[in-house]
Amino acid sequence: MAGETALSFQARAEAFYGRLIQRRFNALETFNDPLLRQHFQSLDLFFDYYADLATALDDANFEKSRPTRVTVEEFVFESETRVRVQIRFTGQDDRPLRPNEVALVRLDRWERADEGWWVEPGKI
Repeated sequence: MAGETALSFQARAEAFYGRLIQRRFNALETFNDPLLRQHFQSLDLFFDYYADLATALDDANFEKSRPTRVTVEEFVFESETRVRVQIRFTGQDDRPLRPNEVALVRLDRWERADEGWWVEPGKI
């Protein structure tokens, strides 16, 4: 695999995941963010990813559905056009009398098509 391929993926993924930090996923401002949407080949794919992530953050008891840290733990090139990414979302616990942090680990898949890298929701 060419180093350029890995570097282009890394730059694109870092821009996307960095944009998720300190964003409320139960707010229209985040849902309507054009920079987040440009990482998906269609609006329907963005809607699928966003709904799944917002639900997962809520189920994991993230305060205000807002991750305070997003860490790419691993990315594995399955081929030159497919990458699997493990991400850890960390945030404050919104349950009463629980001052600790909560975490959510997710797997995302990215595919290279049309000269770009795209998040492919639900395809792990």
